[in-house]
Amino acid sequence: MHHAHGTFTVDVRPISPAPAEGVSRYSLDKQIQGDLEATTKGEMLGGGDPKQGTAGYVAMEMVTGTLSGKHGSFALQHSGTMDQDGPKMTVIVVPGSGTGELKGIAGTFIIHIDKSGHSYDFDYSLPD
Repeated sequence: MHHAHGTFTVDVRPISPAPAEGVSRYSLDKQIQGDLEATTKGEMLGGGDPKQGTAGYVAMEMVTGTLSGKHGSFALQHSGTMDQDGPKMTVIVVPGSGTGELKGIAGTFIIHIDKSGHSYDFDYSLPD
């Protein structure tokens, strides 16, 4: 298992029309720095009331760039909720989505959000 760490910025924009009443749709564009140097494009669906601290989302995004010197792309699948107990988020590499030198990649992408911005820890494996 390998470990990557760094920071990222994200641009989230609403997409119209929404798929259904009570569900929102957004575009995701990220710039990732650190052990992973990449850009992403994706979409997110959300529901609930984030202003009240209760909501959920799912998202898919395609990551393209260089990870510890290896170039390629892979997809990340997100699932998250927030409630009175706080946020819960899972972001995994979609099996079979790796291309180029990242073909066969597997792993878990952990997102950290605080007052200073967004950062990540990425535990991943690649075939020999």
